[in-house]
Amino acid sequence: MRDWILHLDLDQFIAAVELQRHPELRGRPVVVGGDGDPTRPRTVAATATYEAREHGVHSGMPLRTALRRCPEAVFLPSNPPAYEAASARAMAVLRDFPVAVEVWGWDEAFLGARTGDPEALATAIRLAVRERTGLDCSIGIGDNKHQAKLASAFAKPAGVHRLTSELWEETMHHRPTDALWGIGARTARKLAALGIRTVAELAAADPAELAARFGPTNGPWLRYLALGKGEAEVVTTPWVARGHSRETTFPRDLTDESAIADVVRALTAQVAADAREAGRTITRVTVKVRFAPFVTRTRQTTLAAPATDDAALTEAALAALGRFDLTRPIRLVGVAADYAMPAGQKAPRR
Repeated sequence: MRDWILHLDLDQFIAAVELQRHPELRGRPVVVGGDGDPTRPRTVAATATYEAREHGVHSGMPLRTALRRCPEAVFLPSNPPAYEAASARAMAVLRDFPVAVEVWGWDEAFLGARTGDPEALATAIRLAVRERTGLDCSIGIGDNKHQAKLASAFAKPAGVHRLTSELWEETMHHRPTDALWGIGARTARKLAALGIRTVAELAAADPAELAARFGPTNGPWLRYLALGKGEAEVVTTPWVARGHSRETTFPRDLTDESAIADVVRALTAQVAADAREAGRTITRVTVKVRFAPFVTRTRQTTLAAPATDDAALTEAALAALGRFDLTRPIRLVGVAADYAMPAGQKAPRR
């Protein structure tokens, strides 16, 4: 008996929920995103079934591109309430097992378990989720969250896989650095510029050199990941949102400053209403502007005191907007609010 970390990932979650709602579409290429209209500009795919992925369609792809790559695909609108309900049913199954559950989103959770046979436990959980929700999941097993997260990807589809410190070198050392959880393509390119292209090379890198290039915290952290290390605590307290945002992408680029300000006012009113509904107060307002073709900038205003009234938040948002150079065409505007944390409570690390 020993402690293990498991990572559960609901396979093709959004697409799977939609196929439950539309069983006649099973086996066909399906793309979910926006309002389901692939001709609408600047809307992207939230997910695609494996049949659509075979045509090169993937999440984050513009729907227009998905339509060109797979004209026979069925396009469906996103339905967040349906996904939230399906997620809640799946997470309820997990809580019937002798595990600690830390939910990370609609489709994934970390589980803390003490067992002598983690594969048997993972298999039992996977089968129970399938039986009670109709959804398939993949489960990774590790000594920490980092290992378990990577292992669940190796387990897809609908399998169980173990990746521990004992297996780390054999499984990971030959892989590129962006195979690690937390290293993206941009960081991988920066590492490659230093001659570091594989996990093994990153694990053997000089911490001082990494700190000089990426900062005293981030640099050593990258090597920490390459060594297969990671957090091993499962936090069971309910997740508390740090903030909330609203944004809109324009069908055509905006250039009129008064029209842009009107959009910021409308988005700020929505964010304020969301905060009041959630019973939260706002400490900081951030305005995001995406200029054509695709350059994104943000500006922030910290409030003198936490607030949720439209007037104070709009004033803060417009002050942030005023620090932009709005002479270029704009394709997207967003407003985000940082919430004050409830007394005595901290947001779990993500």
